[in-house]
Amino acid sequence: MNRDQLARIAVGDDERGGVSRRAFIKGSGAAAAATAIAQGAIVMADEAPTSTAVVGPEATAITMTVNGRQRTVSAEPRATLLEVLRTQLDLTGAKPVSSDGSSGASTVWLDEKPVSASTTLAIECEGKSVRTVETLGGVKPDPVVSAFAAHDAMQCGFCTPGFVVAVRAFLDKNPTASEDEIRAGLNGNLCRCGTYANVIAAALDVVKGGSNG
Repeated sequence: MNRDQLARIAVGDDERGGVSRRAFIKGSGAAAAATAIAQGAIVMADEAPTSTAVVGPEATAITMTVNGRQRTVSAEPRATLLEVLRTQLDLTGAKPVSSDGSSGASTVWLDEKPVSASTTLAIECEGKSVRTVETLGGVKPDPVVSAFAAHDAMQCGFCTPGFVVAVRAFLDKNPTASEDEIRAGLNGNLCRCGTYANVIAAALDVVKGGSNG
């Protein structure tokens, strides 16, 4: 047996058989890969999203109902609801205190649920309803607004709009809330000036029917 024959046997290319070990391994691997790819394609097809809409990177038109009026704005996919409200719709009640929404100062209603406008993308609001703190003011302000004024529940005022919305939203669901329940319910709002005691007093006043509540 010469050196070339020994080399063929060492790598599995034995000429004595009809199919060498090398060819068998290659063929098996290719078949397994093909099966895996086919199965993967089926899974991916099953899991593929039904929508093919692509947004961005350019600005796109977004239509939503804001404080009872249908409004259309133009915003990039990265733009937040807070930015659109303040810069395009001139609704500056919600404040840009914290980009992560931890202060609660940008609280608004989205489809009647309180959310942080600073962490909500404007494109998420397509076709939805947005309500801001401005709807609680006017000639006859909401009882929560009146209670905040009566109890001096603000200092610098940056947190106040978010607190007012949070109190209104919480009391709408818990009209007879106790002080402890109010404290827990407003846990997502911060005040650097420390007016918490007055905010709680204002909320309790509304619960008791004060400030025209």
